[in-house]
Amino acid sequence: MTLWTDLSPLPFRIEYVDAKGVPTRALRAGDPAAEAVVFLHGTSGHLEAFSRNIAAHAAYDLHAIDMLGHGYTGKPDRRYEIADYVDHLLAYLDAAGVQRAHIVGESLGGWVGARAAIDHPERIASLQLLCAGGTVANPEVMDRIRTSTKKAVESDDIDLTRQRLRLLMADDADATEELVEIRHAIYHTPEFVANVDNLLSLQDMERRQRNILRPEDLARITRPTLIVWGRKNPFGEVPEANRMHEHIPGSELVLFDDCGHWPQHEQAEQYNPISLAFIAKAAA
Repeated sequence: MTLWTDLSPLPFRIEYVDAKGVPTRALRAGDPAAEAVVFLHGTSGHLEAFSRNIAAHAAYDLHAIDMLGHGYTGKPDRRYEIADYVDHLLAYLDAAGVQRAHIVGESLGGWVGARAAIDHPERIASLQLLCAGGTVANPEVMDRIRTSTKKAVESDDIDLTRQRLRLLMADDADATEELVEIRHAIYHTPEFVANVDNLLSLQDMERRQRNILRPEDLARITRPTLIVWGRKNPFGEVPEANRMHEHIPGSELVLFDDCGHWPQHEQAEQYNPISLAFIAKAAA
């Protein structure tokens, strides 16, 4: 299986959308007359993280984007905080003509989606938090993210990119060589190399603490919320997911065995039907 066979069941296109001056790479597919579903990746990630989910969600108006400073999206030269990512998400929705979207956010993408749901609930139809970040500040995990990413970006050795991707997965085989090559190419564009400290800025303790989602923030999420977690998530253990579930009113929690930090990718056959049922219920 490759990205091409993942995507081959349906027409799709890659386009660049001007989101208030930030050229934003987006994969578009599905039914443009249906409700919008927007996929948001994690730190140093890119839209290919959702290649195993696009075809399954084809009944919806699908948008998988490279977030601010990531992938092939524009890279303003400043230290990014969650409000910057939220502003970029809203600018993208406006440019794409989307009034309200179902947000599927993995890791950093979940953090951004949750903040958007808190501050702009009228723009969010439902929220999925896939191994979402933003509720804890663990120095060991933060250093692991920073160090592994910087090593992979600063060296041309593709094995360091391979190790960075494998860090996310319970099974090394899910870090396919195709994904490794895609990420290696992104990591070594001059723009990405120059910008890497900006997109890693939330691994700074002071900056992270002022962006963190606290219990009282989570309690303000009123949109239907699904939390999906891997029991082998290297960046957050199950009690972190349990606390999110406890503090977000009416939320649902699903735990996957033999799954790391990319449940939508590692356990796509389990995840896709759960996601579709959740979105359908939220849209009813």
